Amino acid sequence: MAEEMPRADEVQNLTPEQVAAGLTEGRMLLVDVREPNETSVESYPDAVIVPLSAFDPAAIPDPKGRQVVFACRSGRRSVTASLAAQDQGYPYKSHLAGGIIAWKAAGFPTKT
Repeated sequence: MAEEMPRADEVQNLTPEQVAAGLTEGRMLLVDVREPNETSVESYPDAVIVPLSAFDPAAIPDPKGRQVVFACRSGRRSVTASLAAQDQGYPYKSHLAGGIIAWKAAGFPTKT
């Protein structure tokens, strides 16, 4: 990201390849924090949608031991969601760096 986000160092950046492998292996739960108007057009396969506009980490389904990874369009809102969850005591410290833009650039599928 060109401009630095405050506290961004408190969130682990994951590549699309790392997230795709984690999803395939059942080690990760992907949480898309984009808004319904965005996810209705294009979404990540198998992601849980918890929009940032009404974000409540308690709305995230039980990860059942999986690593929670936040995702958005470009990687900014996912950092915000991770920090908000951490501020409420959740151990959710990971996000998909670059968001769905990076996901698609890496050649991974989306649902339309």
